[in-house]
Amino acid sequence: MLWFQPFDNLQDVVSSSFLLTVYSDYLATATGGPKMLSCHAGQVQPQELFSFARSQVDYILGNNPMYTSYMVGFGPKFPGKVHHRGASIVSVKKDPTPVGCQQGFVDWFNRDAPNPNVIDGAIVGGPDENDWYDDTRNSAPHAEASSYNTAPLVGVLAKLASM
Repeated sequence: MLWFQPFDNLQDVVSSSFLLTVYSDYLATATGGPKMLSCHAGQVQPQELFSFARSQVDYILGNNPMYTSYMVGFGPKFPGKVHHRGASIVSVKKDPTPVGCQQGFVDWFNRDAPNPNVIDGAIVGGPDENDWYDDTRNSAPHAEASSYNTAPLVGVLAKLASM
């Protein structure tokens, strides 16, 4: 997997994968026939760019040393303790008692149990630079879900679905 930073590395991985996907399409459909990317080490074909982007998506979805999908709800093993208030506090349908900010933190955030609500499709921050993922709610750099992790991935998945 690409490695950029210790806090929410997957935001950069999915964004890079999206850009590689778009650029590979651009090169493949360029006027006058497919073009290649010129690098110091040689030429890179559009399909090679897309294959690399796909490898990053495969990693995110579970083809990694932890055999963990970093998309919540996808595959047999995915994060169960996502750093997300809506996921980590019981639904008002099950318990209508209001949960204030402090109470949510004290009563729910620090629990070791999996989240009572699964936020299907959310992408967490991902593993560390050694491919290790500790499914711990209080590890925001790795367990926090965000829309800027999920949004670029949709573009890559759309390309995959169109093939």
